[in-house]
Amino acid sequence: MTTTKSKIAEVTPAAEEAANKGIEATVSSLKDGVAKATAGFEATQAKMKEGVEKAMKTAEELVAFSQGNLEAMMKSSQIWATGVQDLSKHMAAAAQASMDESMAAFKALTSVKSLKDALELQSSFARSALEKSLAESGKLTDASFKLTEQALAPITARVTVAVEKFAKAA
Repeated sequence: MTTTKSKIAEVTPAAEEAANKGIEATVSSLKDGVAKATAGFEATQAKMKEGVEKAMKTAEELVAFSQGNLEAMMKSSQIWATGVQDLSKHMAAAAQASMDESMAAFKALTSVKSLKDALELQSSFARSALEKSLAESGKLTDASFKLTEQALAPITARVTVAVEKFAKAA
């Protein structure tokens, strides 16, 4: 039994040293693994933070751009509504003037003394009404084109901004 005990006593320090080296290697490997995992997690976290910041910036830019579009639409609508109101007032005034001229011509027709005077008066009234109608339609057409151009100006400006913005992004 002494030989067994002496053999165990001889092996024990070697086994203990081997076990300590194994534990140290395992602890070292664990430390390296934890360090690598931590570094990887930190890198992933940094990339994720960068991605979230870019997404937030993009969202803010999109909101600002959409707000600009809405403002342009509102401005365009205001211009259009005001212009249509002005055109309507002008058309009403022209219709009133035409009605007044028609009534004056009718009164004048009731007081003529000959058929020749009546035909001349009616011919003069018809010619005058046609000339004024053509002149008013020309004015109305010009005003309509001008109004359309003015109403589209804010929207056209936003399209220009969009083209410039997306050209930069590409």
